This record gives sequence, C-alpha cells and structure tokens, in this order.
Amino acid sequence: MPSSEPGLPRYRIVLSKEDFKFSAAHFTLFPDGSAELLHGHNYRVRVEISGSGLNEEGLLVDLETFKKNLRSRCARLDSVTLLPAESRRLRWSQEEGAVEVHCGERVYRFPADDVLLLPLVNTSIELLARMLWEELAPHLAGSRVESMAVSVEESAGQRCWYEAGVG
Repeated sequence: MPSSEPGLPRYRIVLSKEDFKFSAAHFTLFPDGSAELLHGHNYRVRVEISGSGLNEEGLLVDLETFKKNLRSRCARLDSVTLLPAESRRLRWSQEEGAVEVHCGERVYRFPADDVLLLPLVNTSIELLARMLWEELAPHLAGSRVESMAVSVEESAGQRCWYEAGVG
C-alpha cells in the first residue's frame, strides 16, 4: 500500500491471516485472443486499511466483524471454477444442472454447483482484487477507515493490489 502524505499521522491495520484464502480454478483471457489452459491457484488475500482518526473506543474499525466479512468472501470463492460472466469472448449457458462454456475452440462443461459466475470480464488477479475491494468497502461504513487496499496473490511473488479511498 503506498504511503500516505508525508507528515500526516495515520493508523494502518494490516490483515493477512492464514485463513484469508481460497482455492479455485480459472483461466485468464489475453488481449491477443488467446487464453490460458484451465488451472488452479491457492489464492491468498491481504487487506490494509488506514485512517487518521479513531472512534471513542480507540478503534479504527470493528475488526472482528470486518474479518468475518472477509472470510465470508473468501469462502464464496473457494473450491469452485471462477468464470467471467461479463466476458464478450465467452459464451456460456446453464441447463440441466450444468454450465457449458465456449472459449474459442474450447468447450467446457461443469456441474453447476462447481462454478461461480462472476460479474467480471476476466478472472485476472487485478479484477479479483477490485471485486473484493468493492464487496468489502460497504462494511466499513461508519468506521474511521479512509482508505483500503486489497491484495490477491495467485502464486508466491505474483499479486495485485487494488487501493482506493473509502466513503
């Protein structure tokens, strides 16, 4: 998370627990029209929140409630195949308990319960980080948090941060 303005005092909480993770299959779509082969990752999620003031109890945010929401988001993404429902390059249909996906010459057929259709154009770590940020931000309402950064790591040494002001 980039540093704040020089000289401005801030509190920063870093949340990087062992259980902020999910395992999922996906494939990334590339600008040249190609796509990765279907594969999986053990994703790790990290969140940094910051603000310049504390509430009457001396807290930036109710961490227990926030961590519960984060764990819930990770659980939703766990043990499924992630598909970008808004991609113009994929054609998908759902019928008879299955999801069929066409990606160029490839055709995939998955049990419907094993698929999570995401409101994304791609299942990149960039878009996953932004999606999680957007899902978590409303849970900071009423807190003293002014900015949040969410990181999604798909393998050791490869992660994306999405950061924005809250409120």
